[in-house]
Amino acid sequence: MNIASEYLKTVTQRFGESKISAEKAMEQLEERELFWSLNEESNSIAVIVKHMSGNMVSRWTDFFTTDGEKPTRNRDDEFVGDLQNKEQVMELWEHGWEVFLTTLKAIQEDDLLKTITIRNEPHTVIEAIERQMYHYSYHVGQIVYLAKMLKSSNWNTLTIPRKK
Repeated sequence: MNIASEYLKTVTQRFGESKISAEKAMEQLEERELFWSLNEESNSIAVIVKHMSGNMVSRWTDFFTTDGEKPTRNRDDEFVGDLQNKEQVMELWEHGWEVFLTTLKAIQEDDLLKTITIRNEPHTVIEAIERQMYHYSYHVGQIVYLAKMLKSSNWNTLTIPRKK
């Protein structure tokens, strides 16, 4: 078994599963529920999606040749709730994931120990992938939690139901 090959296969699969979990959660929601937040300091699902997409596009565009924090990124704007409908939310979601997964799938085994930069800090490619695994999983968990909370007893579980 080639460890590098197995690692790339596994992380690609796990990111894909994470994407699907969030999508299954969002599919259960009414359009207006995508924009709900508990208070002014809390993010709606739409804002989380906007932030994730902005991060994915910044980090994974020209991954090997430019810093992952692009000068064109306006991170603060990602937390402004200005999306208007579900179509916009899902377009941003798909765009971010397309940029990210296209780059991830292009990474070769001998790339894993190369150095890239994020916010002017050096990271191996493995470190960059793991940084994003943590970050995206964190936000997918938020999306699922918010959706489950909003649907309450109408929630359709994404995993094995309790007592099954």
